Amino acid sequence: MLHLVTSTSHRIAVRLRSSWGDTARDERGDVPGWVLITLMTAGLVVVIWALAGPALSQLFEQAISRVSGI
Repeated sequence: MLHLVTSTSHRIAVRLRSSWGDTARDERGDVPGWVLITLMTAGLVVVIWALAGPALSQLFEQAISRVSGI
């Protein structure tokens, strides 16, 4: 019985390793795409922040002055 369990677990481990290896090889080619998406998103955040920053600061200062009563 122990031999059957050991043999079965060995076969499962081999299958998992081989399927994981296939997945890892398939995903490697897509890394530059994700890097590009990340950089473009960061660029958009910087541009939007530069355009909306002064308006957001003014809005925040108005809200604080209304709450504090200054």
